[in-house]
Amino acid sequence: MKDTVTGCSVELAMHLLGGRWRLLIASYLIDGPKRFNELRRLIPGISQRMLSLDLRALEDASLIARTVYPTVPVKVEYALTEEGRRLGKVVAVVQEFGLWLKDRNSN
Repeated sequence: MKDTVTGCSVELAMHLLGGRWRLLIASYLIDGPKRFNELRRLIPGISQRMLSLDLRALEDASLIARTVYPTVPVKVEYALTEEGRRLGKVVAVVQEFGLWLKDRNSN
């Protein structure tokens, strides 16, 4: 992972989880393992390439695990690791903030 400019822990977290999709991917994996195409259906705006890149980045950070089952055709599942489950608190706070924003914007 790249060094931070400021050395701030928030910058470090945003470097890993920033962008449009990574925290959203993690939020869907909180409910349990998902296959690649399941994630594509849950996140219709994401391209196949971006989903692959973000899954790889989260895997490289040891937040998700990729399991390949030796079947025909090959079955691959993605799941949060023990470390990745720590994102549950982050997802909950962001979800709460998002609900507040939706409510504020609807008034």
